[in-house]
Amino acid sequence: MQIDIITLFPDFFTSPLQEGLLGRALDKKIARVNLINPRKFTLDKHNRVDDEPYGGGVGMLLKPEPVFAAVESLPRLAKPSIILLTPQGQPLNQSLLQKLSTEYDQLVLICGHYEGVDDRIRYLVDQEISLGDFVLTCGEIPALALINGVVRLLPGTVGKVESLEAESFENGLLDYPQYTRPSIFRSWEVPKVLRSGNHRAIKQWRYQQQLQRTQERRPDLWEKWLEFFRDNK
Repeated sequence: MQIDIITLFPDFFTSPLQEGLLGRALDKKIARVNLINPRKFTLDKHNRVDDEPYGGGVGMLLKPEPVFAAVESLPRLAKPSIILLTPQGQPLNQSLLQKLSTEYDQLVLICGHYEGVDDRIRYLVDQEISLGDFVLTCGEIPALALINGVVRLLPGTVGKVESLEAESFENGLLDYPQYTRPSIFRSWEVPKVLRSGNHRAIKQWRYQQQLQRTQERRPDLWEKWLEFFRDNK
């Protein structure tokens, strides 16, 4: 997987891309990350990448010329997708991460900044993705979340495939509670079923916990799960 990031702040990614599973995946060439600063594609002596919006308004907008030039400078693989990180995009969720990790061999991520981007940049992109219904100072934060979510799904990143299959959202439900030693901590005791050695009972308990947690904590997911369950009976 080739990941190209169009960013005004390439140093933002330096440490996160070197740590943990993500860092090891990049070391093993499971994915490759290329950082491109659009300032290098400006034509004026001040390397200006922003300007005032037509019609007035607060703040500055990212200009289209350096962004187009930066993206168009990239070699294209067979199955690329150009993505703009913006609050106006479709919400990032697990099913979208699955799609990005399996249907494409190249992701080009455009990180917005300032008060937004010149709307003509949207003619350049294939998808617009949002981290959620809130506003951040830059597109680098959702870009890093997307990279982390995609790379961990690539074969070879996570040692045990089963750990991916059993986690939150993979079956439309939240994850079940998990515990480790000690069995009793400040009067809180690990459920006896988990210490029973009865794998069938443990599996059933975990499934029931997933149902209960999803219903209590995420009624929106619960309704979707019920709808899916009814449609596939």
